[in-house]
Amino acid sequence: MTLSWTTKPFADLTLAELYALLQLRSAVFVVEQTCAFQDIDGQDQAAYHLLGYTESGALAAYARLFAAGISYPEASIGRVAVSPQLRRYGLGRQLLAQALTTVETLFGAQPIQIGAQLYLQKFYEGFGFRQQGAGYLEDDIPHIHMLRS
Repeated sequence: MTLSWTTKPFADLTLAELYALLQLRSAVFVVEQTCAFQDIDGQDQAAYHLLGYTESGALAAYARLFAAGISYPEASIGRVAVSPQLRRYGLGRQLLAQALTTVETLFGAQPIQIGAQLYLQKFYEGFGFRQQGAGYLEDDIPHIHMLRS
């Protein structure tokens, strides 16, 4: 399955796009992970929003992209999510590859920092990320900081 990609700053999102991305984030980070947390954290306005759509126009994959100095001293990628119904098609790999390319296009080649859920460490290592420091709990979920030079 191949997705079509679009990237928009917050101000350019349509209401339908905003609703779809919030719905996907809620489905993954709140419902699926049974984690009550403040997803709408005030950082969406500073992010570029990477949206991956199926041929039928459904939002299948999403990530937030930040310039250096917003979430971390380095550029960063966050809220990486793939629709639970579409996970068996390798969309996570497509999403992260597209996110890395888009960060470089938007902000230039530079290090990228992420706060990754610990169980995804090997996935991110496959894209050149390396653990930085000790693990930590975020919303009762084990996380690690990772950096891609």
